[in-house]
Amino acid sequence: MALFLLFVAAFGAATLLPLQSEAILFGLLWDGNYTPFILIVIASIGSILGSCVNWWLGLKIEHYTNKKWFPISEDKMLKAQKIYQKYGFWSLLLSWVPIIGDPITLIAGLLKENFMRFLFIVSLAKIGRYIFIYLAFLAAN
Repeated sequence: MALFLLFVAAFGAATLLPLQSEAILFGLLWDGNYTPFILIVIASIGSILGSCVNWWLGLKIEHYTNKKWFPISEDKMLKAQKIYQKYGFWSLLLSWVPIIGDPITLIAGLLKENFMRFLFIVSLAKIGRYIFIYLAFLAAN
């Protein structure tokens, strides 16, 4: 059940939902009942799949961005779009960053970024994030 919760938290945190996975990962590392490798893999897969949902949404909901119910403010969308236009697909390396990471992955879909390149770069960023969290855990203990 704990691994499922980690997956759901990582998936949700990578989408437009206001969730966090770091605390769950840190708690499970602290608990010691699971190998760090498995925890990093589960969290990474959840986070990568969540970003893929954002990419897909970006492809499909371009005409909804000005609606009141749309979950990302126009300011965040414009900021993410400026970053993406300035740095291109390399801006996806920031997909792990809170606040701007989710809109960047959505913008990548909106701007029709090649999915395989998207998947590769986002995977690097997300896996790197969880490895960093693990290293921070090791340093704290």
